[in-house]
Amino acid sequence: MADVFRTRTRDEWVAAFEGTDACVAPVLSPDEAPTHPHNVARGTFVEVDGVVQPAPVPRFSRTPATVQRPPSHPGADVDALADWGVDPDRVAQLRSAGAVV
Repeated sequence: MADVFRTRTRDEWVAAFEGTDACVAPVLSPDEAPTHPHNVARGTFVEVDGVVQPAPVPRFSRTPATVQRPPSHPGADVDALADWGVDPDRVAQLRSAGAVV
């Protein structure tokens, strides 16, 4: 199957399935996702303090969710990885490798 998928670009595959009832959607980059027509139509992303981020979910008609505070600065939440069970030495390795800031 991989050989078949390599015969076309992502956009060519999207065009080939356009208008069909097949469950097909492109894998978007973080830069593409907020401007994709599907996400724009559904208000999937919001801008808060100049930062585009996912809109709050779930969405209920009588109790709409709202953004409670501006987004964290890059790297501000990295230490929370320890709360999820990530070894502090591993976090240090990720920092030194540039995977997190």
